Amino acid sequence: MAEIKTERILANPSLVIDHAGEGELLMLMHGIGGNRTNWTEQIEALSEHFHVVAWDARGYGDSDDYEGELDFNEFARDLVQVLDHFGVEKAHIGGLSMGGRISQSFYALFPERVKTLTLVACFSGFNNFSAAEKQNFIDLRLKPLVEEGKEVMDIAPIIAKSLVGPHATEAQFNQLVDSMKCLHKESYIKTVKATTLFDQTAALEKIAVPTILIYGEHDSLTPPNTGQEMAAKIKNCELKIIPKSGHLINLEQSELFTETVLEFLLRHRDQL
Repeated sequence: MAEIKTERILANPSLVIDHAGEGELLMLMHGIGGNRTNWTEQIEALSEHFHVVAWDARGYGDSDDYEGELDFNEFARDLVQVLDHFGVEKAHIGGLSMGGRISQSFYALFPERVKTLTLVACFSGFNNFSAAEKQNFIDLRLKPLVEEGKEVMDIAPIIAKSLVGPHATEAQFNQLVDSMKCLHKESYIKTVKATTLFDQTAALEKIAVPTILIYGEHDSLTPPNTGQEMAAKIKNCELKIIPKSGHLINLEQSELFTETVLEFLLRHRDQL
């Protein structure tokens, strides 16, 4: 097993990453309530075949906060800094939930830098939700923090319960709660607001690299039909539904998830 190294990239804002392994670079990006430690099991397993990198996105974990409101595309521009840091022109790009949305944004802006896309439990546009679903998403995350003066540790168990599937263990639930307790309140609020403006639905048809979409059988936020709708727009993509999993597939069904990702990536390794 390759040693996992932690490093700070001196960008603006500076970004902290974990990485291990050698070979083609594989970027893994966490969800809106996560951080780089969500990917530790995948780094350990996949680093036998790839140089695997997981970050704390701007305003998350050990990465720096930033001034002003968030333009969601800033995440994609930050990702350029990571690839440049390692002197890599093209990489395998993937992420879960918000990380999957960042992956879409990155491809739309920098398609020449993407070898493959791994889109996990994500949506292509906030407008694809019903009005009730939109309001529930916002109220669950923003109302307690903005209007009621609560802290992220207060809402972490409530949000975590809405995300995990019925087969999640107590340890997996607690891992998600602990991850959410590490959120930076103000940066998290900015990110949730920016997410409500995210829409890459029209760009799905332009994706021309090998792409896999992975969804959890019991995901209530981005159910399998969300993946089916996205897959219908992406040419020659693959869609995998992971049984007994909610939204946090890489945590809830880690072994099967990792096997699915590895099998896909190995088929497309060493390709331009």
